Amino acid sequence: MAPDSPIGLFIKGRRLKPFFYAATIATPLLSHIIILAIDYQWKEVLYVAAMFWGLAYTCIQITALPYILLNARQETHSEAISMSFLSFSVTICLVGVANFLLNQLNPEFFTEKRVLQIVASLSMLGVFFVTRIRRPEQVSARIPLQAVLQGYDWGLIFRALIPTVIIAVGAGFTIPVINLFFLNVHGLPSKLFSLVGAFTFFLVAGVMIFMPCIRRRFGYQIAITLLQSAAVLALLILATTEYYRDWNFAVYIAIVAFAIRQPLMNAAGPMTSELTMYYVGRRNQEIMSAMNASVWPGSWFVSMKAFGWLRQRNFQYASIFLITVVLYTVGVRWKAEMAVGVSLRGSVSRNSVFAIRKGNSLTKCEQRIANSPRKPYPS
Repeated sequence: MAPDSPIGLFIKGRRLKPFFYAATIATPLLSHIIILAIDYQWKEVLYVAAMFWGLAYTCIQITALPYILLNARQETHSEAISMSFLSFSVTICLVGVANFLLNQLNPEFFTEKRVLQIVASLSMLGVFFVTRIRRPEQVSARIPLQAVLQGYDWGLIFRALIPTVIIAVGAGFTIPVINLFFLNVHGLPSKLFSLVGAFTFFLVAGVMIFMPCIRRRFGYQIAITLLQSAAVLALLILATTEYYRDWNFAVYIAIVAFAIRQPLMNAAGPMTSELTMYYVGRRNQEIMSAMNASVWPGSWFVSMKAFGWLRQRNFQYASIFLITVVLYTVGVRWKAEMAVGVSLRGSVSRNSVFAIRKGNSLTKCEQRIANSPRKPYPS
């Protein structure tokens, strides 16, 4: 969390478009340097280039969400955030398919190195699309660094961050090793699992398209809580297939459960990000975005260390995955409470004026929410 949090403080009150230029120029160039450093075994160059690559990528990873919330119309926030998430999922799918097709076409020419160089070169087109953003940029109010402690709602920020940490730690016990689970438990070869993974990526993209409509019609409780709860149930079914691994149909149940879990859990990502940003309010969105970006790699590092320790002590994959189920359940429940708070804030803000006009009194809770400096958002 340490490297990203200062960036979140730094971008507050500044134009974000220059960070897009930095990311779209530096990331492809550093990618080429990393590829060459690996090819020629320049270890020192590789370490330095990888460090700066992470910094360059952070420039787009942290700033994209605050930029959308500041500059897109409020009624289009869900669609804009979903499209931002969708672009990454679709790109991963397209690169994977292109790599497979090019390798089949001419495996001697289209090596992994050459395909990576082609992808890195094509990513330079991002500079052109940044230049196409011509709408005058809205900038958030700046908070001086000397007023950091008083200028942000730190209690609110950490309350919003805790469920993300819980879910990220749980995911770290499962996602990086799910291919090993299918290989070691069900004997599914890596190539076949890659096809299953590619199929689930398309499912994620397909479901993600409809998430704004689901959120707008049914609210966050359905768009996040219900879908992710179903994903947790699917993960539970997936994990327990190890107990009857010798049955012929166990692997098929595991594949179906995995194909259900992936889109339901991941497609809710844009809505959980939107919910978190609404929950903390506009004053805290930049630092919240930075902390969210740093939580996932840090949590996965801790989870993978713990996973290795548990496997050394002969814990089954199912037992470790059940830890994820418990953590997911706690995290999803916490997010549900956040959704209630955001929805209540919006409904009180809409209804308090009418209650006052009719001479009705508000409860103390409603008065606190109605008088909150954070702008109400849709439920």
